Amino acid sequence: MGIVRYVSMAAALGACGAPPKPSPPEPPPFVSLPPNALREVHAFDLIPDRSARSMALFAEASKVLLHPRCVNCHPSDDRPRQRNGEPHVPPVERGPDDRGIAVLECSSCHTSHNAELARVPGAPKWHLAPRSMAWFGKDLADICTQIKDKTRNGGKTLAEIVDHVAHDELVAWGWAPGADREPAPGTQAQAGALFQAWVDTGAACPPKPTEAR
Repeated sequence: MGIVRYVSMAAALGACGAPPKPSPPEPPPFVSLPPNALREVHAFDLIPDRSARSMALFAEASKVLLHPRCVNCHPSDDRPRQRNGEPHVPPVERGPDDRGIAVLECSSCHTSHNAELARVPGAPKWHLAPRSMAWFGKDLADICTQIKDKTRNGGKTLAEIVDHVAHDELVAWGWAPGADREPAPGTQAQAGALFQAWVDTGAACPPKPTEAR
């Protein structure tokens, strides 16, 4: 019985040949972040596939895009939002140039800086994003393709989009919103770096939620 078992094991090993090479180790998981932080670009070097890395970079940058400090000024209707997505009070309208209507223009209350005592936010060129750049209620796939579409992003190239995120003064307000408003995640420099890395890796967009299943 012992001989039969030995022969069977030897035959099995001979049929299988050399043992398979071990699979490469999976990249280590991302280190957890403190609340309202952004991952640095180099953290995504763990993702070997260029397209997957690009999508992951955009997803990280979207923490800024979808934060109330940003999305409140990108509504799909004619009314800006405030705080955590609540309709603007007093009621105001977008107007023909995204700066309000007569008597109720944005500049009637919002100046080039935060009015701390009055709790009124402010930054240079305070206005709503055009309706074509609405993000409110959209998924990442739609926002990504919209950002890349020059017919819907204000005619900007990808390089100009990166510059807008990294250096625009109104965008900068998102990280210094005043009063007790929560700032956008990370820093403006980090957000700009994530967008640049996204462009450098092919500016890939994530699939629609239905396509990802």
